[in-house]
Amino acid sequence: MEIWVDAEKYDSPAQPNSEYRIWNGSAPDVATVSLDDFKGQDEAISLVGMVPWVMVRCSDWKMIPLENIIASSSGSGTRIAVAISEEIDIQGVSFALEHGVDAIVIPPEAEAPSLWESAISIAAEKVTRKIEEHNPELSIAKVSAVTTAGLGERVCVDLTERLSDGEGIVVGSTSSCLCLVHGETIPSQYVPSRPFRINAGAIHSYVLLGNGSTKYLSEISSGDRVSVFSKDGITRIATIGRLKIEKRPLLKISLESENANGHILVQQAETVRLVTSSGVAIPVTEISVDEEIMVLTDRSMRHIGNPVQGEVSER
Repeated sequence: MEIWVDAEKYDSPAQPNSEYRIWNGSAPDVATVSLDDFKGQDEAISLVGMVPWVMVRCSDWKMIPLENIIASSSGSGTRIAVAISEEIDIQGVSFALEHGVDAIVIPPEAEAPSLWESAISIAAEKVTRKIEEHNPELSIAKVSAVTTAGLGERVCVDLTERLSDGEGIVVGSTSSCLCLVHGETIPSQYVPSRPFRINAGAIHSYVLLGNGSTKYLSEISSGDRVSVFSKDGITRIATIGRLKIEKRPLLKISLESENANGHILVQQAETVRLVTSSGVAIPVTEISVDEEIMVLTDRSMRHIGNPVQGEVSER
């Protein structure tokens, strides 16, 4: 984390040979945003990916909009700086969503010696707490339990194109372990195939979108784009045409793997299928303990669907 000297707001001159960046109010690599309300938050987020730095100055300090901006900037190449003047705020901004901001803009040392002492200490601490970044990857999880889960709302996701055998979307109750839920491409003597449909799971579940973020199934809508995975690990992006939400009996399938544990709640029906480690689409009504199925694991935590480096526990 960098420390900038706030020479825009404070008259105290900084030493010309200072190791810290001097912020005079403008720079070609920095876009400035006044965070007075949600419009300021939206403006900052709109700049992510467009500029090297976004510098935020808050008139009434709030943590939640800062967290939203940090989450949006994760992996984008845009770094976030924030002006603070109170020592009590430094820990919050430095470790918001564990990652924190990339720079703090603080008064000259003569104006706030204790703030500088805390800033230097926390900047050093962040260097030692860098978290290794992990990308989502297809892997295998073992079924540890299959139980009934009562009556609940399940979501069928209908795409604007057909799926092939072996394809589906990844869904689960925990973002760290999403199951590959197979499309309804397989006909039976009782129902025809619906090759555009995935009976995805209970309405609270996460689903991976085409841009790498997640949404709850309750949040997605027609026009959203989801990631489609094949049993071979090949991915593509497809558009949602509609959703079909109905109350149905549910099963809870619990999973364990080397990378992450999780579970998925799905309709108790033989037309709902997961994909085994051998690439076979197996009905959830036939899945038993110790069955190995394909999952997408991700050690990142999520904030409003965006992956953020950090640790989280979901159960």
